[in-house]
Amino acid sequence: MSMFPEKDCAELAKILTAMCVRNAEIENIHAGERFVTKTGDYSDVKVIDAEGNEFAWPDVSHISDEEMKILMKGIVNRLYTFLMQGDDPRFDKNMAYHKRFTWKWDKPEIDKYLDCTKDNSFSKKKG
Repeated sequence: MSMFPEKDCAELAKILTAMCVRNAEIENIHAGERFVTKTGDYSDVKVIDAEGNEFAWPDVSHISDEEMKILMKGIVNRLYTFLMQGDDPRFDKNMAYHKRFTWKWDKPEIDKYLDCTKDNSFSKKKG
């Protein structure tokens, strides 16, 4: 059970996502050419590497280790900034800006992999 009202948690989750994930390094990874797929699941899209090896799109990594490191560092830094400055009245303008486009987003749900009320890989670990 959260110590905060569900509505507040949902709103905060959306604002955190907008400020700390969506408008961050992921935009650079998301940018670029779009592939044509006739199946809709990209199983008909192939990737050919520099040595001529062909891979199905669903089987290839879509982000490099370096991109992942940059992405995670940026998210951590933004979350840290949010947590450190989130109660500063000067930070309200930044939050208000990002909140403007999150009202249309889907309602958040409890993540099944992190849900401490259910059996999952985390709840089964000892220690």
